[in-house]
Amino acid sequence: MPKDIEFHFKSPKDSPGYLLGQVTMLWQRKQKRVLDPLDLTQTQFVLLAALGWLSKKSNAVTQVDIANQSNYDRMMVSKVLRTLEEKGFLTRQEHETDTRAKIIRLTKNGELVLQKAIIEVENADLDFFATLDPELASFNSNMLQLIARNSG
Repeated sequence: MPKDIEFHFKSPKDSPGYLLGQVTMLWQRKQKRVLDPLDLTQTQFVLLAALGWLSKKSNAVTQVDIANQSNYDRMMVSKVLRTLEEKGFLTRQEHETDTRAKIIRLTKNGELVLQKAIIEVENADLDFFATLDPELASFNSNMLQLIARNSG
C-alpha cells in the first residue's frame, strides 16, 4: 500500500465532498424507489416539475426555458423530453414565431403523473431530511449559498 499519499482530511468522515456524495447517493436511491412505480427517472421528474412550475406562469414554455429552470444541458433536456413525449406525458409543438423553438405542454396524463410524483417526492424528502428538522432552514440556506457560489 502506498504510504506517500497524503490527504488533507484525516478520514472520509471529515471530507464534505465525500459526505455530500454519500448523502446524494442515498437520497437518489430513495427518490428512485418512489419514482419507479410512476415510470419516471429522477431527471424526468425534474424536467416535468420544471415544466409544471413554468406552465403556471406561461402558456409558451420552451425546451430552453426548461433547461434554464432545471440547470440541465439543452441537448439532454431535448432527449429526455422526447422520451416523456413518447410516454404520453407531454407534447412538443413548433413555436408560432420561432421555428427553432418547441412549445412544451403537459398532457392530462402528464399532469396526473406529475401530481402523484410531487406528492411522493415531497413525502420522501420530508422523511429523508426529518433528522435535520430543527436546522432544515439553515441547511437549505447553506445549500443555496453553495449553489450561488459555484454556479456559472
